[in-house]
Amino acid sequence: MSKFFVKNNQINDNKVIILGKDVNHIKNVLRLNVDDDIQVCNLDTGVNYICGISKLNNQIIECNIFNEIDSETESNIHINVFQGIPKSDKMELIIQKCIELGVCEITPVEMKRCVVKIDEKVKQRKIERWQKISEVAAKQCGRDIIPKINDVINIKNICNLICDYDIVLLAYENEQINTLKNELLKLKNTKSKDLKIAIIIGPEGGLDKEEVDYLKENGAKVITLGKRILRTETVAFVLTSIIMYELGDLGGII
Repeated sequence: MSKFFVKNNQINDNKVIILGKDVNHIKNVLRLNVDDDIQVCNLDTGVNYICGISKLNNQIIECNIFNEIDSETESNIHINVFQGIPKSDKMELIIQKCIELGVCEITPVEMKRCVVKIDEKVKQRKIERWQKISEVAAKQCGRDIIPKINDVINIKNICNLICDYDIVLLAYENEQINTLKNELLKLKNTKSKDLKIAIIIGPEGGLDKEEVDYLKENGAKVITLGKRILRTETVAFVLTSIIMYELGDLGGII
């Protein structure tokens, strides 16, 4: 069943009003009509509803709320991916797949070895496009939130945020001793089930040693993912998948 997001002000008297681009998607892409059912999530409360379309035109779609449903889509693990800005459309792929895996935030990071340098004039347009990709991915996989794509930051900004997380994991190809397994085992032994985790991933050229040392001095845990060097987009998927499997809900909760 297709899922759509609304705000509190779009719900009144047991009815939901859908506006904007979702109208065209429902009417002309999905070709739904009166009496068809959709799922609606209130972004302000996280509450999900099963609704039936009662009115449909080119401007609005009106739905009757049939019942409220329980949703356990969101993981107990809050992950923020600090991604070194990659080339071409790799960032879009990273956003799409990380949202499917359960990431709550993605923060683009300007690093020394980033090939792409985003001009200040286009940064906001980039963020808006990436946020739209996040929204589409969240709808597709049934999330109860639209994960936020944060503003572009630098390494120093990350260091100022490290204390906000239970752990900050920095994947670095030159690390040989400390493994992801070691750090996840430590987290498993903590009493807390709700964890806030940051992942730092370098761009195609990798992380500069000075950046690694600076992050490590400020509390980041430098880890190796194994003997093979992964592409930047692969690191995002692998790290998120392993964390969600070991500590979260990927694969099902036992």
